Amino acid sequence: MSSFLKRKGIQLTAKAYIIDALSYMALGLFSSLIIGLILRTIGEQLGWPLFSEMGQLAMNLMGPAIGAAIAYGLGAPPLVIFAAVATGAAGAEFGGPAGSYVAALVSVELGKLVSKETKVDIIVTPFVTIITGFLAAKFVGPAISGAMTAFGSWIVWGTEQKPILMSILVATLMGLALTAPISSAAIAFMLDLSGLAAGAATIGCSAQMIGFAVSSYRENKVGGLLAQGLGTSMLQVPNIVRFPLILIPPTVAGMILAPIGATLWPMSNNAAGAGMGTSGLVGQIMTFTTMGFSPAVFIQIAVLHFIGPAVISLIVSEWMRSRGWIQPGQMRIYTGDRPSG
Repeated sequence: MSSFLKRKGIQLTAKAYIIDALSYMALGLFSSLIIGLILRTIGEQLGWPLFSEMGQLAMNLMGPAIGAAIAYGLGAPPLVIFAAVATGAAGAEFGGPAGSYVAALVSVELGKLVSKETKVDIIVTPFVTIITGFLAAKFVGPAISGAMTAFGSWIVWGTEQKPILMSILVATLMGLALTAPISSAAIAFMLDLSGLAAGAATIGCSAQMIGFAVSSYRENKVGGLLAQGLGTSMLQVPNIVRFPLILIPPTVAGMILAPIGATLWPMSNNAAGAGMGTSGLVGQIMTFTTMGFSPAVFIQIAVLHFIGPAVISLIVSEWMRSRGWIQPGQMRIYTGDRPSG
């Protein structure tokens, strides 16, 4: 059995079904719902109906995009990938983003099992993929989606009731998820984070990206600043594994700033921006979309998403360097040669 599964490219591991699948789900989300929301926002703000129309169309295709993305990420053959477009759509219909994830995961793995095992593969493979995906979407998707949404609503409620404690918790966990090889964007969508909780998550994620970008400037210069500040702090994962103390500066920044954004200077966001941080400035665009386009919001974003994380992370990292807890070269982005330190 193990040799058969290996031949089929099926890996019954947490990495395949949580890390890899969620990461590719995030790519599907970004390629449809998130970019569509950005296009629609541009259209609405600038009075460009064509942008609003194409943005709404992209948003409506979230399910198919998730299905195809997960199938591709799990190494599915072409017929399974194409059929997963339908199963992802079914999942979105019955259970939203979480439903698409479940439907795609089940249908892709079962589709891979039967792929190229018969002489009528062109019929059998999509047939099995679509049927199993639809059944998973209809009978499992709603329960998973309901549980995730309920959990997300508890987080939102808890952040409103205990803004200091919960904002620190949300910012820390979502920030760490963003830096780890787990998709914080997919988590935010499945939990349907909103309001102050989404605002805290955005601050935590931004703190990780900007914090690492600034703290590691001496090692990575302008290229590293942009790659981490506007790309992803995940570039630091190989270094974090070897030198976990380098996680402290950006995490502390998020823990300090999140309560400010939940109490003294409230910031809110939506699920599309909650787990993105400063990646492509999506977190900031969605903050404007949620809070409105105004100079006051611009200042909040500048201070809590960029300036604050940069200053706090730099201060903490320099203090840790002075104590010998962070050594030169430990935050240098891996580019093919072995990191120093």
